[in-house]
Amino acid sequence: MSRRSRTPQPWWVQLAQGELLDTRICDLGLQIEGTALETRVQRLWSELREAGFKRLRPYVWLSTDWFTPDGLTGFAIPFFLAHPRLARLEARHMLEVEGGEHEWCMKLLRHEAAHAVDNAYRLRRRKRWREVFGRPSKRYSSEYVPRPLSREFVLNLDYWYSQSHPLEDWAETFSVWLQPRSQWRMRYDGWPAMKKLEFVDELVAEIGDAPPKVRTRSRPDSLSKLRLTLREYYRQKQAVYADDHTTEYDEPLQRIFSGDPMFAHRERATRFLIRHYNGLRNRVASITGQHPYLIKQVFNELLRRCGSLNLRLTRPPAESRVDVAVLLTTLTMTFLYGGHSEYRR
Repeated sequence: MSRRSRTPQPWWVQLAQGELLDTRICDLGLQIEGTALETRVQRLWSELREAGFKRLRPYVWLSTDWFTPDGLTGFAIPFFLAHPRLARLEARHMLEVEGGEHEWCMKLLRHEAAHAVDNAYRLRRRKRWREVFGRPSKRYSSEYVPRPLSREFVLNLDYWYSQSHPLEDWAETFSVWLQPRSQWRMRYDGWPAMKKLEFVDELVAEIGDAPPKVRTRSRPDSLSKLRLTLREYYRQKQAVYADDHTTEYDEPLQRIFSGDPMFAHRERATRFLIRHYNGLRNRVASITGQHPYLIKQVFNELLRRCGSLNLRLTRPPAESRVDVAVLLTTLTMTFLYGGHSEYRR
């Protein structure tokens, strides 16, 4: 990639939303060069180089989602991260932008890079790899039920993603190991997951100087091949995730906030929750003694349901903050002991 430079705004930036939605993805003319993504990908390459990889630099391309095709030494990044207007459109239709924040994006880049490393060096074929992470041939399920208290897995992406499949366990473990200043030896001291991190450390020391066993250039589902419009893309994506989130939190949330039009001038519940997240997390952690990671997963569900229901404040912020803290504490303990749904991969 070239050095990041100022690029002219694309022709569609000033379109009304309806016109933009009727634009085909292949006509957007997007690229990674000259965007914030370029800087983040270059940072990933730097991290890999500093970690000991002298002969491998995973290539990247824009597509509809984050994914690393089996056998390829590169990975796809969702197109909406290539321009702020498209990121806002994604947030409007999906209530979040996966990888939209810098640290979140870096976690995902490291995760996908781990899959590319596995493919490049055929690591899953190794007996020791299978002993540490399990059978890579295990069937991928569309849903999984995590064990929130397990210390056999690292904590990186949300919803205990490392527990979803052995290949994801590898990718999440590698991500934590690769992250600069993660202090994984201290953070995971005494955890069974430590043996996985130490295995990654030993493995990279072995393969870092070696040429990859596999080199590829293929870019499946690249933007030039995506003939569907943004409207069609979101219609399909919303259908996939239509039943993805639990509704069991709706009733208690609607006792604190409201979707009634009479409160349309009040602050959105999502904005209120985000503003007070740190204080709520710390308070619930001190009461329950639970890991902040666990609390964040419950908080994420509350945030998504508030967005879906378009809830707003109805009472003074101080009152609402106390009520949310009580609700978050209760739901965290309920969640901990099995009161949660399966998660979609």
